[in-house]
Amino acid sequence: MSIQAITSGTTSASHHLDRDKKRIVFAAALGTVFEWYDFFIYGSLAAFFSTLFFPKGNETAALLAALATFGAGFVLRPFGAVVFGRLGDLVGRKKTFLVTMLVMGLATAAVGLLPTFETLGWWAPAILVGLRLLQGLAVGGEFGGAVTYVAEHSDSDKRGFTTSWIQITATLGLFLSLAVILLCRYSMSVESFASWGWRIPFVGSIGLLVLSLYIRLKLHESPVFQQMKAEGKGSKNPIGDTFGDPRNLRLVLVAIFGVVAGQAVIWYTGHFYSLYFMTTTLKMSHEQANTYLLAGLALGTPFFLFFGWLSDKIGRKWIVVTGCALSAVLIMPLFQGLATYGNPALAEFRARTLVVIHANDCSEDQSLFGQLFSPLATKECTRVKALLTSRAVPYAVKADSASLSVQIGDQPAMAFDEAKLLKTLNESGLPSAKAPAEPNAPMVIAVLFALVFLATMVYGPLGALLVELFPVHIRYSGVSVALQLGNGWIGGFAPFVATAVVIATGNILGGLWYTVVIAGLTAIIGALFLPETRGRDLST
Repeated sequence: MSIQAITSGTTSASHHLDRDKKRIVFAAALGTVFEWYDFFIYGSLAAFFSTLFFPKGNETAALLAALATFGAGFVLRPFGAVVFGRLGDLVGRKKTFLVTMLVMGLATAAVGLLPTFETLGWWAPAILVGLRLLQGLAVGGEFGGAVTYVAEHSDSDKRGFTTSWIQITATLGLFLSLAVILLCRYSMSVESFASWGWRIPFVGSIGLLVLSLYIRLKLHESPVFQQMKAEGKGSKNPIGDTFGDPRNLRLVLVAIFGVVAGQAVIWYTGHFYSLYFMTTTLKMSHEQANTYLLAGLALGTPFFLFFGWLSDKIGRKWIVVTGCALSAVLIMPLFQGLATYGNPALAEFRARTLVVIHANDCSEDQSLFGQLFSPLATKECTRVKALLTSRAVPYAVKADSASLSVQIGDQPAMAFDEAKLLKTLNESGLPSAKAPAEPNAPMVIAVLFALVFLATMVYGPLGALLVELFPVHIRYSGVSVALQLGNGWIGGFAPFVATAVVIATGNILGGLWYTVVIAGLTAIIGALFLPETRGRDLST
């Protein structure tokens, strides 16, 4: 046989191998995109859901309840990581994420069929929370499995870039959810969307479920997992080995607090809290906010791949640490810019007007649990705070008066009267509730792009870093637990915590300190304790 024939055969085999790897990455990534779409479709409509599944009469409490329900989807993510991580290390990567996909798809479709509060009363939000918990359980085992599966099929010198296609799926899932919602909103009247149109994105996900299952059924098991089983190196108790072995437990803690916690708050603040901030605080229409965020995502998303590729060249650790440090410094000024450019008239009013609530008792439970017992605001001070928050008017509270009064700027304090208070605020320059926001669109998109860009720095290399951090016999469990504890219990509640702080303090930027502090601490812990993992052998 000639050298040319041998070379030709080798090249052909190489091309065939490359095609197989591309097909594996495409199939795993596409399935994960659809699963993230299912999980995030509620988050994209959370502010809207506050009017459907919670009682009327206290807008701020209903919004907090809707955001808490969004957060409920994160509560069971670590438990999903434990359950499905164990299955993934015992029976295989492929079979496990087929199960997670089925659970996710069915729970999502059920949300689209759920009667509202007007029909079922408190059973409606109770069932909604239950479905969100099922979604959280499913996604807890999905993402770690997908990124582990792809990494174990990748070349060591391209692992960061290859797994970044899985990292990109969360943003693509959000992008897809926003696009479907916008399509529904633009294709029907406001009344139709509020009545039944919102159900279409949920029920329609059944089609995505069928397609995803079909694609993933064609995949083969990870060769690294097969080798581990053939050599008898698998763990009989992956969860026990993950938490019971001090070395493995240390890896989990370093992964959570040295990288995942920062990634989680940065991602959810930039992708979700920015959306709520635009609609509830800056008073943009849902169409405006969704369109601007779609543009920011379209511009920023390719950088997930860029930073994954870059991590193959210079290492993963310092890209992630730098992204966390930059986010801790820049998140606050970026949101200040978003407030300025998102509604210039409202920003001008806030800059020159100070509102002070003088009261003796201004405490009332506005949480989800408080709403179960007292869904309506009963104290005058709570009603004042709810009114000001609903109009995005910052305020300060001073416990210096036996009777409640409100002072606007240099004007004399007045007793609370809703109509009179709104009239005085409007006369002081507060834009009318009916006046549409007039954003500086290019600058809003630029700010949103910057927020997404920061998330790509931390998230792009994350998949490869985590897979390389854990030994093969507990890899699915270790990656999933670290991801879901950080994202589920630290990052997923970032929008809820930020909104709750704003309502409690009257400072529209006050809730961002949660993100700033966690991102900063993650940068410090990561710099001190996170090892560089680039190029590690995944068979050990």
